[in-house]
This record gives sequence, structure tokens and C-alpha cells, in this order.
Amino acid sequence: MAEALDFTDKKSVLIVDDTPENLTLMNGLLKDIYKTKIANNGERALKIAATHPLPDLILLDIMMPGIDGYEVCRQLKADPLTAEIPVIFLTAKTQIEDEQMGFDVGCVDYITKPISPPIVLARVKTHLLMKDVRDFLRDQNAFLENEVTRRTKEVQVIQDVTIMAMASLAETRDNDTGNHIRRTQRYVRILAEKLKSHGKFATYLSDAMIEQLYKSAPLHDIGKVGIPDHILLKPGELTAEEFEVMKTHTTLGRDAILAAEKLIQTPSSFLEVAREIAYSHQEKWDGSGYPQGLSGEQIPISARLMAVADVYDALISARPYKKPFAHEVAVELITKGANTHFDPDVVAAFVELADEFRAIAEELRDVAI
Repeated sequence: MAEALDFTDKKSVLIVDDTPENLTLMNGLLKDIYKTKIANNGERALKIAATHPLPDLILLDIMMPGIDGYEVCRQLKADPLTAEIPVIFLTAKTQIEDEQMGFDVGCVDYITKPISPPIVLARVKTHLLMKDVRDFLRDQNAFLENEVTRRTKEVQVIQDVTIMAMASLAETRDNDTGNHIRRTQRYVRILAEKLKSHGKFATYLSDAMIEQLYKSAPLHDIGKVGIPDHILLKPGELTAEEFEVMKTHTTLGRDAILAAEKLIQTPSSFLEVAREIAYSHQEKWDGSGYPQGLSGEQIPISARLMAVADVYDALISARPYKKPFAHEVAVELITKGANTHFDPDVVAAFVELADEFRAIAEELRDVAI
């Protein structure tokens, strides 16, 4: 955490003047109160100002040979290392335009010669105190920013663990699906990346949304935890009545996620996309899907992406009631499903990514035990 303000340290003041008498005068005035450093030209002043330990304040003459005080101040303020050091001009230039120039190049104060020692001491003390306060606030802000970043990362980890724990719960009910949830989330991500520059999807598919889709995809079948074992694990094809029960996994999934969102009580739940996917990933482009019979653009984009990812993986995977289809056959079936089962633009992206889908499937293939 940022340290508390400490006004007891002896501060350092850099005095810059080309006249030896002025340097002697100012050093004599300040040396018993502050650590003093001396420079008799602009080049020397810039070098000392950038050498650790940096001075806490600079008293700067304007009329000097070589680099004048205005230019010294400009260069100090242009360098991130010295930009925060307060500069007080101490000069014989008394015109209003001279003073304005001083403030324009970055000084915090402007004192004209001949000096009044009490005024110089008071101004130096004031600006050093102000610098202490600014430094303290800057350190506090940095601490708070770091703390917010740390807490945000903690929340993100909790969210990720929550989603994966829920997805793993669903997976334990259906061991035959193996790496299905990991493959499908990878499929969804590459589809989203491919479509994010597409006019129809660009507004929705921000980088943040793509990351949320990736994290949410594993919950697409969370509702299957509510399907009876004799239906969910049936080795053969389902009867019409059993299929009606199986179809309820979309509504069960939505309701389970809604219940979790109510417990979280956040204005914008990180589970919103997961709820959308769980409820609508079985909808079809022509309106023949379930549970709502949505069609076309009525179907959430997240669910349209998930539909292609889910069906592709189901086609290439072995199940107790079917053998896996070859990759080429799965691609052909999904291509034929454009405009009926799937959003045609998502299918077009899928076709272009077919080799990447195959690579993901191979990398995360299920291994028989």
C-alpha cells in the first residue's frame, strides 16, 4: 500500500543560475533547511535533474548563456523522469509576457529579482508540500488501480471456475461425450473469430464477447443433469415420448442458469450468454427446432454458433447408438443444412474453417478406456 505522507525528510532543491553571486545567495538561504544542489548553466541543470536521487524542486534562472531557462523547463517537462519536478523561475525578467511564457512552458511559480527571502522560503515550502501531496495521491491511485486489477482477476477466476464446475457436472451424467465440451468451445471460438469482421456479426462479436462465448459454450448441455438416466444413457434410439423428455434439457438448462444468476444478484450476469446458448442451441434456421420454434435472426447469434459446433461434434463422435461419421461427411451434412438447420453465414464460415475443425477434433479426440 502507498506510504503515508512524511514531511520530515530533508528535501532537495536544485538551484540553477549563471551568476556566482546569485548561487551563493540562494544556497546560503536554503542550505540549512534543504539539501541543495547547484548548476551554473542549463546543460548542467538538465544532467543533475535527471540523476538519482532526483531533486524535489528546481529554482531556475531564465537568462543564461547556451540553453536559457525556458528551454530547460521545456526539456524537463518533456522527460517522464523529470516531468513531475516542480520548477520555480527566479529571474530579473519582470514583464507580464515573460511571466506568461514561464507558466506556458510548465513552471509552478514565478519570482522576480531582487528576491525577498521570506517570499522565496514560503513559496519553496508551499510547492514542496504540494508535491508531497501529489506524489501521495499518485501512489494511492496506483495502489487502487493495482487492487482493482487484482480483484477483477479474482472475479474472473471465480467465474471461470463456476462455469467449468457446472459443465463438469453435466459431463459426469454422460461419460460418452468425453472431450465434447472442450472441443465445442474451441469450435465456437474459431467461428466467432472468423465472423467478427462480417457485417452481420461485427457489432456483436467484440473480443470481450468472443471470450465470453468461449467460456460459456461448455454449459450448452447443462440441462441434461435433469434428464432421467434411462433416457439420457439409453444405448439405442429414443422413442417419440423419450425424445420429448430429452428436448426439455434446453429449458432445464436455462432455468438452472437463471437460478444461479438470481443467487449472484449482479446487474449484468456473466452467465447471460451461457443461458442463451443452453436455451436456444437446438433452434433451427427454418423454425423447426426447439424449444421455442425460433427462426432466422430471431435465434441468438451465440446459439447459432453453438448449433454448428455442437452438430459437427455429434456427427464425428461415436455414440452407443451410432458410429462416428467421417469429417468429410460431417462437413457435407452441415453444408446441406444451410438455410434449414443453420444460419447460412455461419455455415460459410464453418466450411472455410473445416480443416481447423478437423485439427481440433484430432487434438482433443476421445480415447477409449
